[in-house]
Amino acid sequence: MAEKMVDRVMRLMKFPEQIRNIGVCAHIDHGKTTFSDNLLAGAGMMSEELAGKQCALDFREDEQARGITIDSASVSMVHTVGDKEFLINLIDTPGHVDFGGDVTRAMRAVDGAIVLVCASEGPMPQTETVLRQALRERVQPVLFINKTDRLIKELKLTPEQMQQRFVKHIMDVNQIIRNVAPEEYKEKWQVSIENGTVAFGSAFHNWGISLPFMKKKGITFKEIIDAYNSPAEDAIKQLAKKAPIHQVILDMVISHHPNPVQAQSYRIPKLWQGDLESTDGQSLIKCDPNGRTFFVITKIVIDPQAGEISAGRLFSGTLRKGDNVYQNRAKTPARIQQVYIYNGAKREIVDNVPCGNIIGVSGLKAGLPGETVTTDGEAEQFEKITHLFDPVVTKAIEAKKPGDLPKLIDVLRQVQKEDPSIQIDINEETGEHLMHGMGELHLEVIENRIIKEKGVDIKTSPPIVVYRETITRKSPEMEGKSPNKHNKLYFVVEPLEEDIANGIKEGKMPTGRFKKKDQEVITFLRDECGWDTKMAGSVKAECNGNIIIDQTRGIVYINEIMEMVLDMFEDVMKAGPLAKEPCVNVKVSLTDCTLHEDAIHRGPAQMYPAVREGIRGAIMQAAPILFEPLQVMRVETPNEYIGEISKLISSKRGQLLDMNQEGDITVVKAKLPVGELFGWSNALRSATGGRGNSSLIDQGFERLPGELQEKIKNQIIQRKGLSSGELGA
Repeated sequence: MAEKMVDRVMRLMKFPEQIRNIGVCAHIDHGKTTFSDNLLAGAGMMSEELAGKQCALDFREDEQARGITIDSASVSMVHTVGDKEFLINLIDTPGHVDFGGDVTRAMRAVDGAIVLVCASEGPMPQTETVLRQALRERVQPVLFINKTDRLIKELKLTPEQMQQRFVKHIMDVNQIIRNVAPEEYKEKWQVSIENGTVAFGSAFHNWGISLPFMKKKGITFKEIIDAYNSPAEDAIKQLAKKAPIHQVILDMVISHHPNPVQAQSYRIPKLWQGDLESTDGQSLIKCDPNGRTFFVITKIVIDPQAGEISAGRLFSGTLRKGDNVYQNRAKTPARIQQVYIYNGAKREIVDNVPCGNIIGVSGLKAGLPGETVTTDGEAEQFEKITHLFDPVVTKAIEAKKPGDLPKLIDVLRQVQKEDPSIQIDINEETGEHLMHGMGELHLEVIENRIIKEKGVDIKTSPPIVVYRETITRKSPEMEGKSPNKHNKLYFVVEPLEEDIANGIKEGKMPTGRFKKKDQEVITFLRDECGWDTKMAGSVKAECNGNIIIDQTRGIVYINEIMEMVLDMFEDVMKAGPLAKEPCVNVKVSLTDCTLHEDAIHRGPAQMYPAVREGIRGAIMQAAPILFEPLQVMRVETPNEYIGEISKLISSKRGQLLDMNQEGDITVVKAKLPVGELFGWSNALRSATGGRGNSSLIDQGFERLPGELQEKIKNQIIQRKGLSSGELGA
């Protein structure tokens, strides 16, 4: 009797050198899920007839209805090369920019990425974004040029023209790798046809080729073109039998992607902050199944029957059903109830899994993606998973029936666990709940899921834009006085230097609160920003791209109040004094303080107001202004509509950055304020007769024009119902 897939997977899990953990990533509509179907069919997990049409890994209703991937999906399968079997743990990721957070989290779990590029469109903005996400996690890419059939059938290119186009796409992808890869991998991870890290094919028609495969099987490019020009109905099916896509791709993955032991030797020093020479460090680097368990959660799904299922990568040790574990970020113990391996929508229960695999577990209640789960108590955590873009669109959300309010709060907390790139603010006093997302589509999908899957009737406000507060000059020293008048703290704020702000964004400087003298912070500030060691050592914390420095000298009780100072620093940075919007690029210095000698007179009730008023007062004296979110868009339109496009961009307060003509299409690069982008896709369609499309390249915050500062500030204050007492004014 044939061995079941779950048994084959279980058997191979024990041999890390025979495991490959890979992710499929690309720009939207370049064919990832169709491609993943072929790999499943090749492993005998679905019918070959349906491969490329079923989209098996888009198993949620809204994904099927919209025809896009919204959630990453995992599957474990077996591939044979010669007489040796290999276990492939595959994650199919979304391509739409609004769901980019899922790509970032999936990249923590995998060691290799198959980057798909459409043969006719070439690398697009989101191709660059997913490559950046992969390379930041030290994930090695290989390239698959999909939809090659379009060059033959639609564009009717000659073999020479096709070759030129392929070479251009490969050069473009290599340029992106050169720009964003860590220094030591810029050349090492370049893709090329000669070394077999590039393949071509059509996921829809189930065929693929690479240079090593063509040499091995004696297939020529001419045969492929002939198959498409042949009158025989089954010519393309014959081609798919001769050059099955799953075999070409998985052979390439096994030859060029690292196994977990190889990958962890260079990924762990980047992803884990602990001592690499310690027992834990060695166990992680060697992917030791007998070492201490380190499991990193990358995705959480709430299952109505099984509860919370946490999926992720097991980097060290062996995870067993019934294990007692510790969640390091949540600081709570837990017990593993079940261990699963993945098969798309299905999960197979297993007893235990050794490290180097992508698995699911139930029983971890307080976990969030990015959580480090260990056995034997507390341990050094893995780096926090940071997303490339911040949420910039917000909706207020409320239950239609007052009786549903407690259920809504539970559901919103679940939503945030399932998708951490959605941020939820629950104000239990006012009953206002805010949901911040990456874009209109992101929020719309989450709203539909709350109504359909979670069963709560809700109403939402029109979309709101999230602004940022910052300062333009150094403030004078401001005093914050405790209510009992016994404690006084003095603060100065000034704009944060650009090199530090960029270092925080690029992950060169750690975030959060720092231990006594954080060596990484000191090294960064000293070597890259020119600070002296003493000053660099007095940086106490970072919050949302702002830092606080303790410049006091010889204050006896300073260590006892420092945690309270940091609490309120974070509080003000999350809701500034202008309009309670988050602050950005602010450097706060605690310059001096006088403290009551009796601890009872400097508790939280005294210190919190003093710190809060001191920092807010200083910001109000430093010429505070609002920043608005802007998006750099790439717009493609037929040449005849170019006038309409420039009119549309200027009507939206946009700025034209670049314009290139490519045949009968013009590609426009423009910077537009998010506040003007609501209804953008409809406006673009009507301006271009339905033939224009746009995609996001980058996102950032810039100064709101002076004439709008007061107007927008008043709108925010009015919307939030703030009184002058709650603001810094």
